[in-house]
Amino acid sequence: MSVPLRLVATSGAVALLRRLAERHGPLMMHQSGGCCDGSAPMCYPDGDFVVGDLDVLLGMLDLRLEVGRTADDLPGGTAAVPVWISGSQFEAWKHTQLVLDVVPGRGSGFSLESPEGLRFLSRGRAFTAEENDALARDAPLLGKQWAAGARPDPATEPTVVAEAADACPVPTTRSHSS
Repeated sequence: MSVPLRLVATSGAVALLRRLAERHGPLMMHQSGGCCDGSAPMCYPDGDFVVGDLDVLLGMLDLRLEVGRTADDLPGGTAAVPVWISGSQFEAWKHTQLVLDVVPGRGSGFSLESPEGLRFLSRGRAFTAEENDALARDAPLLGKQWAAGARPDPATEPTVVAEAADACPVPTTRSHSS
């Protein structure tokens, strides 16, 4: 079994990231572990959030890609969006594939999408036992390795899905008739 992706994004999240990159230049994201905005994914200009030595790279979003596509090389410049999580938060989430989505609403004032009337949202899918075994044999890239110049290999599976439901169960609301 190949190593599953720890991160995928919806086409809506990628479209918003493209708009933000046009306006702000290269971006980065960090999956917040709480405090002001709960467990929200936060978007910053690249370098505005200090990545710690033990932070974990969940994945590199490639803004060149459309749904179902892959690339033979890593993106650069405004097409590359590394997505990080703290090492301690990673320990709680390591059994979960993060699905980056976007929904209407106002997120944190710290995150770049805040004025857009949209907010990034983390959804998740629990990895299977087989996927967890494969992930256990593949150590994630840490902030200290990134700072020393290490980069992940390009994803061999598509990282962009049309909708969150394509990657994980999404709760729906039922209308009740009276």
